[in-house]
Amino acid sequence: MKHFLPFLPKPPVVSVVRLSGMIAQGARGLNDSGTADMIERAFRRSKPVAVALVINSPGGSPAQSSLIAARIRRLADEKRIPVTAFVEDLAASGGYWLACAADDIVVDENSLVGSIGVISASFGLQDLIAKVGVERRVHAAGESKSFLDPFRPERPEDVARLTALQEQIHQNFIAHVKTRRGDRLDQARALFTGEVWVGDRAIEAGLADAVGHLVPVMKQRHGDKVRFAVYGPRRGLLRRFGIEAVAGLSAELEERALWARHGL
Repeated sequence: MKHFLPFLPKPPVVSVVRLSGMIAQGARGLNDSGTADMIERAFRRSKPVAVALVINSPGGSPAQSSLIAARIRRLADEKRIPVTAFVEDLAASGGYWLACAADDIVVDENSLVGSIGVISASFGLQDLIAKVGVERRVHAAGESKSFLDPFRPERPEDVARLTALQEQIHQNFIAHVKTRRGDRLDQARALFTGEVWVGDRAIEAGLADAVGHLVPVMKQRHGDKVRFAVYGPRRGLLRRFGIEAVAGLSAELEERALWARHGL
C-alpha cells in the first residue's frame, strides 16, 4: 500500500553497475559503446544516492578503459553522485583504470589490484610458414606500414617504436591514477611497475581504501532500507539465443590469457 502513497519517504537507491571481463572493442568485451547505456541509466534513473561499480577485470584496451572511466566521471560530476568501486577477484591494468574512476575503492581481502603498466604480446611465425612452404608477400607504401609483421623476423626499429608507444600510454595511465588517488598513494613505493597487490597490501600502498563488500558497506552508509538497482549491458538478439561469431573463440582465448597472467 505504501507504494501508492507519494507523501511517504522512499528508501534510498544505490545503482549497481557490473563491469566484468576483458576490456576490448567488439561484442565480447567491455567497451564504451557497449557500456554507455547502462552507465547513463545508472546515474539518471531513480535519483540514486550513490553508484557502485562492481569490477572484475584483467584489463585490456587502454583507450576503451579511458573512455568508460571518463563517462563515469562526467556523470558523477554532473549529477553530484558519489561513486564507489567494489573489486571482486581482480582490478588489474585497465580494470584498475576503471576502479580509479570511483571516489573510493573497496576490495575483498583476497582481491588483486594494480598492474599499472602496458603490455603487448604476439607471436613470430616466420619459421613456421617457411617450413610449410608458404611465401609471405607484402607490398606497402611507407616504411613503417608493415609494423611488427608476425610473419617476418622482428626488427629492432619496430621494437623501439612499440616501446615508445607503450611508454606514452603508461604515462597517461600513471597520470590518471595520480589524479584520482592523489595523496592516498604511498609515495615511497614503486607503484607503477606493473606489480599487483592483494587486499590489505593494496590499501597500505594507497591503491585501495578499505576491505568490504557491496551490501554491508552501502547499508552502513545509507541505512538498512537501501534498495539496489542493478544495471547490466543489453544483449542483442543473436547473443540472447547464444549465436555469436566464430571470432568469439579467439577473443575468449585472449581473455583467458589475460586472467591467467594473474593466476586466475
